[in-house]
Amino acid sequence: MITLAFIGLIGGLITGVSPCVLPMLPIIFFAGAGTGDNSTRRDLRPVKIIVGIIVSFSVFTLVGSVILSALGLPDDFLRWAGLTILTLVGLGLIVPALGHLIEKPFYRLPKINRNDNGAFVLGLGLGTLYVPCAGPVLAAITVAGATGNIGWRTVVLTVSFALGAALPLLIFASAGSRISQRVKAYRSHARGFRIGGGVVMILLAGALAFNITDVIQRELPSYTSGLEKKVAENKTVQGALAPAIGNASAELSKCTPGAAELASCGAAPEFRGTQKWFNGSPTTLADLKGKVVLVDFWAYSCINCQRATPHLLAWDKAYKSSGLEIIGVHSPEFAFEKDARNVQSAIRKEGIEYPVVQDNNLATWTAYRNQYWPAKYLIDADGTVRAITFGEGNYAQTEQQIRDLLTAANPETKLPEAVDGSVKADVGVDGRTPETYLAYSRSANLSGTSGKLTPGKTVAFGLNQAQPNDTYSLGGNWAVGTQSVTSTTGSQARINFNASKVYHVLSGHGTVIVSIPGEPDRVIQVDGTPNAYQLVDKSTAERKTMTLTYTAGVSAFTFSFG
Repeated sequence: MITLAFIGLIGGLITGVSPCVLPMLPIIFFAGAGTGDNSTRRDLRPVKIIVGIIVSFSVFTLVGSVILSALGLPDDFLRWAGLTILTLVGLGLIVPALGHLIEKPFYRLPKINRNDNGAFVLGLGLGTLYVPCAGPVLAAITVAGATGNIGWRTVVLTVSFALGAALPLLIFASAGSRISQRVKAYRSHARGFRIGGGVVMILLAGALAFNITDVIQRELPSYTSGLEKKVAENKTVQGALAPAIGNASAELSKCTPGAAELASCGAAPEFRGTQKWFNGSPTTLADLKGKVVLVDFWAYSCINCQRATPHLLAWDKAYKSSGLEIIGVHSPEFAFEKDARNVQSAIRKEGIEYPVVQDNNLATWTAYRNQYWPAKYLIDADGTVRAITFGEGNYAQTEQQIRDLLTAANPETKLPEAVDGSVKADVGVDGRTPETYLAYSRSANLSGTSGKLTPGKTVAFGLNQAQPNDTYSLGGNWAVGTQSVTSTTGSQARINFNASKVYHVLSGHGTVIVSIPGEPDRVIQVDGTPNAYQLVDKSTAERKTMTLTYTAGVSAFTFSFG
């Protein structure tokens, strides 16, 4: 039980500092300040808010659908109830008399802190709006709630996850409370602070209602994705969460998520227990025999999924005529995502034209032993699962696997040029290649012929002959760390970029030979602590492929582009 609680707490802490919680921070900050002017024992208000969030999130994540069904309420009732509470609290900050009126019904609760009993109820409302990033821990909790398989293990995991995710929020609530007390000492500023907080909360309620915050969130780098993947791939975590995966389709365990090499992982499970189909009539994998199929598990409020969607759209456009069929399986994280109208709206908003099916009870999810949002299962023309990818990233690798399977299915087919390098989500400012991290914790866009980033091990990698746009590959042997990779024997790197200037952060002692076709080689001397070494200095941006050869003992961190 201790191990399970620790896993839940760590998963929650990672979620609590992820980009997905950013819309909650200003709400929590001003909520901690309170709706009235009485600061008596105000230090307990943030705690009550956070306790309310933990209780609300835990209960409604596990049994929200059951409660709504029993009461005959729509799936998105809880979300709109939370938005209503948030709006009322914002109005209460602007109009103190209204704030006292809102909290008055809660004065009859146990008088631990009479003036702040409404804080706990506010926390309950905020818990229905809290939509954290989906990692393996939250996936296990969601599956348990959807399938009704709720035991003591699930409860421990849920409460510890909610506690971990709420702790960073407590910091902001406490900060809001303390600043509020100081401001209220100067009555000339107190009213402005309170009204400003109310306006912010009302505006954020509107932004959450119309999903405006999603636009900002998906433009931010997913700076916790590396940690989420590290947790997901940890053997102890996998063992602890195994009951949520089940024993169905055991052959799928032959596929290592994220592996560059295609494997043979048994027959793909059929779509089962599904509800409404969008963008076409119901279909089966049997109907799709002869085509290469990409099954994408997603949820419309999942920011990680939203950032991955442009790649799916590009592949659908480029390869559909060559025999690729993408099927989106919408597997909801939360009750409000079960509403078919909300799913339809998200499909229209994202411009998705490939078929999407609702998997409200996670029956298809469970059949695929899935653990992540988003997750991609690549199926060959014979109906065999050949590759699995969890989370964001590895897009160029997935596209190459699609191309390989399409060619295998029809050797005479003529495929278009690879499209992933042109996808907006992968391109930096003004089309420049985005910063590229090489180590395990934040690596993205690794596209090589062999080798997988495995922290704490020396791994043999293989360079690509033709490097896809805005990706890199490693060659030779590298010692893989969480922050850098260190050269050992025959170590090389190859990167395709579009930029006028290229910088490489290196440390250690040795040399790096920089080779660009048509240009003389350059030798970089590396000596000392991490520093940015300029590899390319041009007046205009150019699309180039660069190969670097390292002597042993050089640690490589990132490539950045100007």
